[in-house]
Amino acid sequence: MYQVKEDNVLQEAKAENEQKKEFLMSYQVAKRDVIRLEEQLAELRIGKMSPGCDIGDGLPHSHNATDLSGYAAKVDELEREIMAARYLRISAFQRVRECIEVMEDEREKLLLTYRYLRGMRWTAICEKMDYSWQHLHKIHARALNNFKTCD
Repeated sequence: MYQVKEDNVLQEAKAENEQKKEFLMSYQVAKRDVIRLEEQLAELRIGKMSPGCDIGDGLPHSHNATDLSGYAAKVDELEREIMAARYLRISAFQRVRECIEVMEDEREKLLLTYRYLRGMRWTAICEKMDYSWQHLHKIHARALNNFKTCD
């Protein structure tokens, strides 16, 4: 009976750590999304300066430059949508960063920063922090246990 209870506790802790890792990894996902959205904005702004060129944005382009108000309104609407999506992604990765920053242990904070914010590989983190792979994973396990998602 005691063994079953202990196994359940271990399973719950493992599942909780997996959720924490997923949350931490969301930083890199949001960061890639921001880069993608910024590229879309740049393309949109280039097309805004010269609406006659085909930039593959799916918007209508006028060869007769006398009335571009409909085009300009569509471009402005799309630009606002992209900016709003970009803001949400920035807020998401800012939240991950803030949750790491409130941690007390500097080694744990540094390790989580290298791994999840900078996207470094374990071997590079071992070199940077001057720890063995095994010791680094012990610190990582402790960091996950101490990590709290901030609201």
